[in-house]
Amino acid sequence: MIRTDTTLIIGAGANREIEMPDGPDLMAKIAAGYEFERLDSEVKSRDLVALAALFHEVSDELGLTYDELVAGATAIRDATLVSSSIDAILEQYGHDKAVLAAGKIAIVYYTLQAEAKSTLAAEPRAAGELPLRGTENWLFQLGQLIVKGVPRAKAEECFEKLSIVCFNYDRAIEHYLPWVVQRAFGMSYEESCELVAGRLRIVHPYGVAGRLPWQGDEENGANWGDENPENIVRLSKRIFTASQRAGSRQFQSYLRAEMSRAKRLGFLGFGFDPMNVAMLFGELEHDNPDMLISLVDIGEIEQKAILRLIYRLTGITDEGLITLENMKAFELLRDYGRFLES
Repeated sequence: MIRTDTTLIIGAGANREIEMPDGPDLMAKIAAGYEFERLDSEVKSRDLVALAALFHEVSDELGLTYDELVAGATAIRDATLVSSSIDAILEQYGHDKAVLAAGKIAIVYYTLQAEAKSTLAAEPRAAGELPLRGTENWLFQLGQLIVKGVPRAKAEECFEKLSIVCFNYDRAIEHYLPWVVQRAFGMSYEESCELVAGRLRIVHPYGVAGRLPWQGDEENGANWGDENPENIVRLSKRIFTASQRAGSRQFQSYLRAEMSRAKRLGFLGFGFDPMNVAMLFGELEHDNPDMLISLVDIGEIEQKAILRLIYRLTGITDEGLITLENMKAFELLRDYGRFLES
């Protein structure tokens, strides 16, 4: 059980452990899917054909023509040559309705597709298992930290000290944790979903590709890995740019609360992209939290740059409060488990 107020910041790098696309992978998939010049040739992908058909279906609902959506998609594809993420592209094109619509449609389309193909299954493959096999992934390690040592009578308290800020569009955390709770406390799946729904505090700064059925939002809902949701336009409108979030007082207040309450901050697969960093640390009000950071294959110079960035934005003066490890996300949660539980 996590006993000290802790906020975990989950970045795209953590997705590699559960075979979901990270930031560059997602952008590459969108770029390949939007090669509309190939549509009338023999060299065209299944995704391109599906996205073209989808544009025809949803153009009226979006208030755009098919050609306008294609132009928006082409602009995205061109921008991938000089951009670091789809989030950055949509921020750059915040003035262009067609680009925003095409980009958000693609995010939902490829996120749900990735869920369907992920090793994180819709449900356990066999009785007594979890939907994701193995322990060498951060979801398992996180789930273990949450429930470890908690009596069944106090199961509702296992999320009390935890907040999560997840920069990924998928619902892996929300999908996985009810199964952990169900296994840990011998509940029915319905009971564990109700507990997680009522107790898990999670923020998705850029939105999420639909609410899961147990989250009670049918209009904005999609099953795990539903590759053909009928409400994809509605789902796409739950994807946000950094500027859109900056203009929402409700979101800013929620993020500020979850960041500022933490005495410990854990960064898992978070690449410290300046746009994401500005969103996070602009809301940090707590003085001198402990920081645990996991980054894979990080060089010495990059490590120094990240540390300088943190010192400047947070005002932390005690170097001992920041621990930056060149390790995977699951290794950080596993090896620092005693500290995180204390």
